[in-house]
Amino acid sequence: MTEKLEFTTEERQQALALYDQLKNRMDASLSPDDEQLMRRQLDCAISAGLTHRDAFGLNPIVTSLQTALLAVEEIGLRRDAVMAIMLRACADQESLTVDEASRRFGPVVGRILHGLRRIEELYQNNPVAESERANFVRQQGENFRNLLLSFAEDMRVILIMIADRVNMMRQIRDAENDEARRIMSEEAAYLYAPLAHKLGLYKLKSELEDLSLKYLEHDAYYMIREKLNATKKSRDAYIERFIGPIEKKLTDAGLKFHMKGRTKSIHSIWQKMKKQHCQFEGVYDLFAIRIIIDCPPEKEKMSCWQTFALITDMYTSNPKRMRDWLTVPKSNGYESLHITVLGPEDKWVEVQIRTERMDEIAERGVAAHWRYKGVRQAEGGMDEWLAGIRQMLEHADSGLEAMDNFVGELQEDEVYVFTPKGDLMRFPKGATVLDMAYYIHSKVGSACTGARINNKLVTFRQELRSGDQVEIMTSTTQRPRQEWLQIVKTSRAKSKIRLALKETQQKEALMVKEMLERRFRNRKIEQDEALMMRTIKKLGYKETSDFYRDIAQGTLDTQTVLDRYVEMQQGERGVTGDNVARSAEEFVLEDHLAPATPQNDDVLVIDRNLKGIDYMLARCCNPIYGDPVFGFVTSGGGIKIHRCDCPNAPEMRRRFGYRIVRAAWSGKGSSQYQITLRVIGNDDLGIVNNLTSIISKDEKLILRSINIDSNDGLFRGNLVVMLNDNTRLEGLIKKLRTVRGVKSVERI
Repeated sequence: MTEKLEFTTEERQQALALYDQLKNRMDASLSPDDEQLMRRQLDCAISAGLTHRDAFGLNPIVTSLQTALLAVEEIGLRRDAVMAIMLRACADQESLTVDEASRRFGPVVGRILHGLRRIEELYQNNPVAESERANFVRQQGENFRNLLLSFAEDMRVILIMIADRVNMMRQIRDAENDEARRIMSEEAAYLYAPLAHKLGLYKLKSELEDLSLKYLEHDAYYMIREKLNATKKSRDAYIERFIGPIEKKLTDAGLKFHMKGRTKSIHSIWQKMKKQHCQFEGVYDLFAIRIIIDCPPEKEKMSCWQTFALITDMYTSNPKRMRDWLTVPKSNGYESLHITVLGPEDKWVEVQIRTERMDEIAERGVAAHWRYKGVRQAEGGMDEWLAGIRQMLEHADSGLEAMDNFVGELQEDEVYVFTPKGDLMRFPKGATVLDMAYYIHSKVGSACTGARINNKLVTFRQELRSGDQVEIMTSTTQRPRQEWLQIVKTSRAKSKIRLALKETQQKEALMVKEMLERRFRNRKIEQDEALMMRTIKKLGYKETSDFYRDIAQGTLDTQTVLDRYVEMQQGERGVTGDNVARSAEEFVLEDHLAPATPQNDDVLVIDRNLKGIDYMLARCCNPIYGDPVFGFVTSGGGIKIHRCDCPNAPEMRRRFGYRIVRAAWSGKGSSQYQITLRVIGNDDLGIVNNLTSIISKDEKLILRSINIDSNDGLFRGNLVVMLNDNTRLEGLIKKLRTVRGVKSVERI
């Protein structure tokens, strides 16, 4: 039986103090009934033993009060959000259902509480207990999809979760559970900090990044903090020398304002040090000056540009580092004018110019709008963003894919382009013409062949740049392709491409089925559905849609399918094709792998005792027995085996290091693998015969096909060979290189 929650004397005093602070801040929006109902609900939950300490041993009532106060003071949330935060502490859903909460406290509180409880369910299985990194990633990927769905219900769910994570990061400084703190810090840096940035909560974003750095890279954090403290006096003196002349100039111009210096966050300085490969002393822009102007709304832009003119008259500006978010605000509502000028002692100083209203939005993000416009309108530029997230969730193949796309968008800057009619559109940095086409309409995207950018014709792969005028070009014969998913940047475009591909695949599947049935009838072979499914799996396909697609595109020959089907029908179990789904018996954990293997403490143990795990040899590099290999967890949950020198390996390690597991071969290498060799040489008489004779003399080598092209006295050819392992492959390559006239032999 779980131990009943008991308050310590210190916790009781802390809770009462927090409650008084919260009540003072909330008096205007809380009614006496709210307070009475809330106290009664919490008392019932505590006395019934339904509320317990968390994994860090923290009191949930105290942490809820801390989170509520933070949400009120830092974000500006009010009654409904605070009630939902406090009711969340009643962990047992049977003690207070969402319907009951809606009836007692209002439908908005019920909706927010429902979103928070969905998130609570995601984390009720402690991720620290996970023993395998691959399983952890798959679980978190699906959790992430559900997390976003909860966010989409009400914007305040996102804001409360950010406030909760900031509060937890503050409280776990002395926690004994190091592993839980590490995971919470990684998640804060990977998800919640970019999310806070997207919503314009820059202060909370910086705090999350700094605390994550403190817990994950302790030495770097304290080294920078100590150096900042040591240079504070000289830095403050320089700021005074810099702003003195500016204050006089702005005052003489009749502007009402106040100024403050802001030291860059420790995390930001650490990132600059790593990016510029320098020590702390090599980072020059350690601080920024913020000028906040007090003026009526109708004079905001005029006052900001007037300030800009006065400052640039005094100090030389760097035009390459100017950022104008006055003319075109960010999608989260951020408005400001950033310039970098050369101050005294030839030091570059960043100056941010904004008004009081702009500063409040910069500090509190989308929540700052609520004071003026109400909840629904407060979301402003977030509406399109949330709509795109919903589309992504509907069409993403997995939670991992949703997570990669979503976090990628959070971490990117924006570009602004114009249609021929002058309409402004925002896209994440790196977005292409194809992204814009799908943004306009799914039919426009699927028919896109290119664009005219600033009256110059470009392909649909062209990246968009701010200020471009873009006219999309289409064709009725154009059709979406699988590789388009690698071209587009936005989740909206990816979801629409997937939807179009699924529709195309369904049509192709019907055509391929009919074609296969005709081939079977022509060869007088009786087709059995169950045996056909086993044949498809034996050919290395986990999804029948991929099987039909490859036949439709010509990458898989129907004759190969028929031959494999007949082998299966006759009871032969030999595996002699490429793209073969390998058994777990052929892999085993080894401590010493090739140097190119990613350094990861998480190890996937693969031996003959494991059942039900899908392995597939990657088609991009076609590994064979004896090659140094590693495993990559796919978005579908299976594992693809790649060579360590696979051309895609560096990108996989850079972007998806957490999905890589170690693997190595075991067994005797008795299976046959298909390898393609590219041979280049002089076009001499008899050279092809010499090449093929070397292969035919070896009983354990099978020549599947040969393709030779001759031009200007040189020949280029591809030899497709079946062999057992890489030792035999190396021997074959050495023999082929000895043939007179051969210049190079390479595996592709």
